[in-house]
Amino acid sequence: MNKSTTAQQAEAAEALALHLPSSGILVATLRPGAGVPIAAAPAVAASFVGVTAADVAVILNDAAELAKAAGTDTSILSVIDLLRPALEAATAVLGVGVLGDAHLEESASLFSADDAAVFELTSDGAPAGWFAIRLRDGGTVGHVTHISDRTVAGKLGRINNVEMALTVEIGRTRMSVRDVLSLEPGAVIELDRSAGAPADVLLNGRLIAHGEIVVVDQDYAVRITQILDVAEGLN
Repeated sequence: MNKSTTAQQAEAAEALALHLPSSGILVATLRPGAGVPIAAAPAVAASFVGVTAADVAVILNDAAELAKAAGTDTSILSVIDLLRPALEAATAVLGVGVLGDAHLEESASLFSADDAAVFELTSDGAPAGWFAIRLRDGGTVGHVTHISDRTVAGKLGRINNVEMALTVEIGRTRMSVRDVLSLEPGAVIELDRSAGAPADVLLNGRLIAHGEIVVVDQDYAVRITQILDVAEGLN
């Protein structure tokens, strides 16, 4: 079964609203792009490259409070760090692909683009921010599960020479901003897996393989033990 562009954009907006840091429940409502009262705060924007390409951006009315909570003066966290998980959740509904680095966009140009869908974010009926998304492939698209690996490879062939961040992760945990800012030398952070468990290999934050940590010429390295297929690793 295929999904229309409008349905996909709405699904992306709903996913973003669920993952945005907020004290209340956020609701995303489609609004016409013309006349949108964009806040003075810059947008956090990023581009998604994959079977369906997209540009996304979000503005929160309380961005100043988020920056203060993030402790940007310490360079530990930034507003971009806080909002990226929500952008990742929004673009995850588009299927196979990679979300590029998020950045601050002073002009917020995506919100005034004719081909972008703009959603108002509200909490208990009060305006909380805006989300914009533009699907650059347009039209009707199918679920990723119905697309062959050969089709995916062909779609992504044009970016084969683009460099991306490869990360090896031995575990993860969730911490409040307060706990992160209170870390000191000697602090111990408990991870979510036992010693000796396989490490995760991530490409721009997407899980693509499992491996084990080894030492090569006194440098740490990872030996790949399992490659995940496209649907399992990137979906």
